Amino acid sequence: MPEFLLMEWLGKPVWMWTAFLSLVVFLLAFDLGVLNRKDKELGVKESLLLSAFYIGIATAFGAYIWWSYESGLLVTEDGSHAGIAYFTGFFIEKSLSIDNVFVISLIFSYFAIPRKYQYRALVWGIIGVIVLRGIMIALGAALVQEYDWVLYIFGAFLIITGIKMLVVTESDPDIAKNPIVRFLRKHMRVSDRLHSQHFFVREPDPKTGRIVTWATPLFLALVVINIADLIFAVDSVPAIFAITTDTFVVYTANIMAILGLRALYFALAAMVHRFHYLKYALAMVLVFIGGKIFWNQLVGKLDPTISLGVTLALIGGGVVFSLWKTKNEQTAISG
Repeated sequence: MPEFLLMEWLGKPVWMWTAFLSLVVFLLAFDLGVLNRKDKELGVKESLLLSAFYIGIATAFGAYIWWSYESGLLVTEDGSHAGIAYFTGFFIEKSLSIDNVFVISLIFSYFAIPRKYQYRALVWGIIGVIVLRGIMIALGAALVQEYDWVLYIFGAFLIITGIKMLVVTESDPDIAKNPIVRFLRKHMRVSDRLHSQHFFVREPDPKTGRIVTWATPLFLALVVINIADLIFAVDSVPAIFAITTDTFVVYTANIMAILGLRALYFALAAMVHRFHYLKYALAMVLVFIGGKIFWNQLVGKLDPTISLGVTLALIGGGVVFSLWKTKNEQTAISG
């Protein structure tokens, strides 16, 4: 193996990062080049099958992380169990992303993006997420390593966020008043109509007649989706850092959860209203994870299996309760 691949970067050998990012690039290329080579509307059945494929990949990767830790090939920076931390972070990120689905649906509706072009925008959006999440996680890791008291800030932030989710009634975001949308429309030439799957087109300027580059509504939707994802990451990244400060585990759990979410979007978008009560379960998860930071620092390290068990119990309970409470809505729709 070349020597540079054995060098450490963010606490892990370069070959580990290279292997993971190669897997992500392969999945994205397969998604865009094979599964979505021709723009078409992704049905619920296809969405569920593709999501099951991604969950299978994420689970297999998590099993490898678990095995590597147990066999001594993978050592975490903070001594946490890599496998338990990975799956706990994966489930939290996956669940928090359901709210993201609702926002993405509103963004596509505002820009009038047909379903057959939505998946391409979502897959390209992942590329932006990989970079943005990487930057956020690297900065978070650097802060935690340099100033360990930052974890207390993360913990307090998670507790406050969880309580806010429990008591504050959410309202639909007004996309038209979004400052990013206003800025882009003011500083870019934006076409009034879609041009199939293209993000940019070359067309005449009505004032000068010169051929110039125009951004399409699909590009604006892509930018706003990435900004929305960055905002959601403000909650999810500290939540995973509360479980482990190992940069590799935090990043891989984050990205694996997001890769599958894009596939699941088309199934969830039609029934996201049925997960209304999951918000309260997630709020309790955030409060629990935030409180765990203070417990670990002031009392003693909590057994990671307890953390994983409580997280799964709260999220699973929230999903089951939501589906049970909204079953009459589904019956009414079917009828």
